[in-house]
Amino acid sequence: MKKFKVLILLVVIMACGYVYWKVAIPSHRVKIQSELVMLGDLDYDNKWTDADCSIFEKLRNDPFSFGDDIAFKSDLNSNNLIDEEDYAILKAISGSPDTYSALSTARHFPNPRELYRYMRMDSYRLRPLYALSYPKSKDSVLTWLNNFKPSDGISYRQQLELEVFNEAVHFDNAYRKRLSGASPVEKDYAQLKLSRVQEFYNNGNFYELLLALIELVEDAETLTMRNQPDIVLRLLVFRDHIRGILKSSLYAEFEAGKNSWLDVLKQLAVFSKDDLGLEYDFTDMKSTRNFANFRNYIERTQWQYYKTTSRKADFIKLIDYAQNDRRYLRAVSRTSRRGQDSLVENHNLPMALLYRYALNEVKGNRKKAVGVLDETIRIPYSWIKQIPVNMLPHGIAFENFLLPGNKEDGLDKSRHWNVFGGICLYKSPQEAVDLAIRREFKDLKDGGFSKRAMHEFLRDMIANLNGMYHVMAIDIHLISPDGN
Repeated sequence: MKKFKVLILLVVIMACGYVYWKVAIPSHRVKIQSELVMLGDLDYDNKWTDADCSIFEKLRNDPFSFGDDIAFKSDLNSNNLIDEEDYAILKAISGSPDTYSALSTARHFPNPRELYRYMRMDSYRLRPLYALSYPKSKDSVLTWLNNFKPSDGISYRQQLELEVFNEAVHFDNAYRKRLSGASPVEKDYAQLKLSRVQEFYNNGNFYELLLALIELVEDAETLTMRNQPDIVLRLLVFRDHIRGILKSSLYAEFEAGKNSWLDVLKQLAVFSKDDLGLEYDFTDMKSTRNFANFRNYIERTQWQYYKTTSRKADFIKLIDYAQNDRRYLRAVSRTSRRGQDSLVENHNLPMALLYRYALNEVKGNRKKAVGVLDETIRIPYSWIKQIPVNMLPHGIAFENFLLPGNKEDGLDKSRHWNVFGGICLYKSPQEAVDLAIRREFKDLKDGGFSKRAMHEFLRDMIANLNGMYHVMAIDIHLISPDGN
């Protein structure tokens, strides 16, 4: 009995000690892991040498082949730019016995401690903008790049110019790597977008110029026709035909009451047959769901698995990206007044950026990336329509970052983009398009085939097709950073 009491006492003492160790010791109470970052140490050997200067020179010529960590460590003066002063500081400390010696020979020079940072390992690190003289600008496909010199200062216009220059160099590097292997169709498509870029530059519209360059970079780094089934490209053809309907005299006459809703959908049926081989009789549409098909339940279970197994860390990283990344923030900020974005042009670029980032975080698993975004965007309850609007729970996306869209869209087009993009991973693209058309037709019918309902039917289909194409086509390994 006495031994038993002693044993109990020991257990209690050990338990109290463990609790004290976990609760009272700060390093256990506060679960923050940090690392020491040595600015300028580009080869990770914990010292400044000529080898670091050599890496910096390579970064000058091809900056975006190096990862964000190398870029971050290249900003020695901590002004969020990779500029000539950073290189001068690196040259000075690599040629001195220690930083104090370099400090003693210069009037304005970082103190040694300023070249070290303790940083949270999970913190989002904004990549500094490239602001060096760019050696390849003379023969760039962007003919204006050689003469484009961002002005000094911190105004909104000057910040835009710095970002435009950074993105132009980014695209020039990616374009050179893709050009030799690009197909004639890809080259023609790039030329169309380059014409828009030139137009924005000539007009001095730097905001639209920046977004056009970001879009070109994303195309060059992640999209290719190589090894893609023909159906993937035809999704974009069908999307553009739907946009053509919205701009057509046929649609204008429908809005004026001279044509019926069926006339518009007959034209859609012509395009769906020509582009995708899908035939429709909109006077006799079948149900969107087949409850007798067991495969649908298997696919839904798999989809739900990827949603519910999303880690808290995945959401935190996605939120950090969306709240801090300057490219995403610029893209998502392009909005229009109510009813002005009929062609859903504002929406696609920021959604593609979000999806690419999520895809990187889950190591290229497309179904998991769609699951993370779906869980972020949606409130997955079947009874959601029964709740008063002022009492609805908010999605992670709504409470933490601004998703793409305009006043009338809210989270709606984000859902369409991601959900139907995801369906392409479980079904064939033709099946996904068929499901989208039938589901959107049901909403159109429920809306009484009104002008508003027809407008949203076509806009929803554009968002659906954008998502299908990008979820299937984006390849995060098309151009891989190799500077680490």
